[in-house]
Amino acid sequence: MRKIIVALILLLAIVFVFLRFSELKDFLNTLHHSNYRFLIAAFIVELIWMFNSATDYGSIYRLVGLREKTSHLVLVATAANFVNVIAPSVGIGGMAVFLDDATRQNHSTGRVTVVGVLYILFDYLAFFCVLTLGFIVLIRRNNLNPGELTAAAILLTIAGAIAFLLYLGYKSTERLGKALAWLAGVINRVLRPFIHRDYIQSERPFTFAHEVGDGISMLRGKREELLWPFLFALNNFALLICVLALTFLALGTPFTVGTLVGGFAIGYLFLIVSPTPSGLGVVEGVMTIALNTLRVDMATALLITLTYRFITFWFPLAIGAVTFRVLGGKTKPAPIP
Repeated sequence: MRKIIVALILLLAIVFVFLRFSELKDFLNTLHHSNYRFLIAAFIVELIWMFNSATDYGSIYRLVGLREKTSHLVLVATAANFVNVIAPSVGIGGMAVFLDDATRQNHSTGRVTVVGVLYILFDYLAFFCVLTLGFIVLIRRNNLNPGELTAAAILLTIAGAIAFLLYLGYKSTERLGKALAWLAGVINRVLRPFIHRDYIQSERPFTFAHEVGDGISMLRGKREELLWPFLFALNNFALLICVLALTFLALGTPFTVGTLVGGFAIGYLFLIVSPTPSGLGVVEGVMTIALNTLRVDMATALLITLTYRFITFWFPLAIGAVTFRVLGGKTKPAPIP
């Protein structure tokens, strides 16, 4: 059954690339305009970003009392990103990769679920720091518009909901169970007219709450250790901004720090709130316009955006396809380090 699922997802990957072939071709055409030394440096920084993300996961694993090698987490994280793009399911597909790996590594699935939620929360908190700087740049240049404020409000709402659920689980698994049961009831009412049954069984939220509560309980008394995942998340954004800077240099375009931070902040904001996987199609348009409003020529802004997205989207997607296949071929539990 595992091999069938792996084959199906890889087939979806082939279909995905085929449907996006013209867009990928445009990305590749932009490489002819680039200085290859800066371009190679950008790819190296992106690889460092992947390693830093895995280190971030590793720091959260330790928070919940688990141990895992960073090299292995690189495989799991890139594979999860691949599944999220190819079979978008609001992050559930990628989380399933972590949970499947947890089962094979004999880790608690409840604790690994907490790891995934905390990773997203720290990522949002770190991004709010970058977004604040980006908004300051846009305000000083009179470029902030209602669309960006609305997107920021949506992101704040999502982050607030995640933080609230974690707080409930920290205080009481019973309260978390009731909150999840209420959410399950809403989901069931929405989906019942279409599937004619409950999508989520009534007892599942309480069982899941106890599993998650076990992971959250491991955070008690570790306030100082919570700083490390936040710092790793900040470093992730610093590395991505470096990739954008190297893209400017590769295309021989002058820039300021304000242009980098402002353009990146808007592009990443819509990557998060976009309904498409990893903001595909949306980020390209929004980021191009954002850079243009920050006084980058429109044609150049488009080339920069396409090159940046090739490095930060298509390159990790290709690596994720390989790592997903590697993980999919493992059927025996690995020893716990």
